[in-house]
Amino acid sequence: MSRIELKGINKYFDKNHILKDLNLVIEDGDFMTLLGPSGCGKTTTLRVITGLENPEQGIITINDKEMVHGENHFYAAPSKRGLNLVFQSYALWPHMTVYENVAFGLNMQRVSKTKTRERVENALERMRILPYKDRYPSELSGGQQQRVAIARAIVTEPKILLLDEPLSNLDAKLRLDMRAELKRLHRELKTTIIYVTHDQVEALTMSTKIAVFFEGNLVQVGSPKEIYHCPSDIRVADFIGNPKINFVDADAAAYSDSLRVESAIGTLAIPNRQPFNGKAVLSIYPEDIRISTERTETGIPCIVDSVLPAGSETLIQMSAEGNISLLAKMIGEIDLEIGKPVWIAFPLEKVNVYDKETGKLVARSLSS
Repeated sequence: MSRIELKGINKYFDKNHILKDLNLVIEDGDFMTLLGPSGCGKTTTLRVITGLENPEQGIITINDKEMVHGENHFYAAPSKRGLNLVFQSYALWPHMTVYENVAFGLNMQRVSKTKTRERVENALERMRILPYKDRYPSELSGGQQQRVAIARAIVTEPKILLLDEPLSNLDAKLRLDMRAELKRLHRELKTTIIYVTHDQVEALTMSTKIAVFFEGNLVQVGSPKEIYHCPSDIRVADFIGNPKINFVDADAAAYSDSLRVESAIGTLAIPNRQPFNGKAVLSIYPEDIRISTERTETGIPCIVDSVLPAGSETLIQMSAEGNISLLAKMIGEIDLEIGKPVWIAFPLEKVNVYDKETGKLVARSLSS
């Protein structure tokens, strides 16, 4: 069991309040990604869990055993927490071979040579780098060095594995390969993984749960599907998704079991049972927009501003009445003439509505 609970965590650096009353539960076997822009507190959260930083307030328990009590100035040593950390910079010993790097932790634990060899070779085999065991880090590619760093972390069989932006130094293809490897590793080892990244694609593709941070506050926790389809506020909606989501200002009024919203793109009835009246913002994902070159009865007229082919998909930038800019993503190669009119439509049940004043979600997508 590797359940981690953070209760009321507050962390300061001088007068800067970095983590603000953080409450988070990471269940045994989770692949929990801490996601957010630079400076939001996600890496500090990771370091507080490991014991590399100590919070001034709050409690951390691992398997119901208290590891941190800020008010009582109690902080269990990192070595007592049953976890291992993989750094962004790999932190391999340059004078040691791959085998020696991976075996280092076991040697510190005085594990027998026979058992050490067995576990090191097993870890290298899992990371598919066993043939490189006698090489030095300088003789490896960036992706191979990253695999060595992960092998070194898992060889001691930690209950909890923590990774701090481990793929940020790799090129796009290697990042894709390593995402698949980490997901496979999580499935095979059933270890609790805490992963820090600012890359929302990494978070969505690998995680079982995502915790989204902004300015030291934990804003939303949920499955990748929940986070993507129903961001809890406009900041999360703006951060999640590639390409970026479309926002349209509107006036909303409760009407029966829907919200009647008036905007520059027309009057829409958004399915919803929560009453709301006031200034609102609609969010529409680019992939939900459908384009027709023929006038349709319910279609919203737009003008094509640009067409951006990207091989397997095409991005179309359009403008609607009221100087509204909309982006659509379509699969395949789409040939549209710039400056020509088109008519768009999108499923209303996939539209989220936010309170413009507070930024909070008031009408959620029914697709989640």
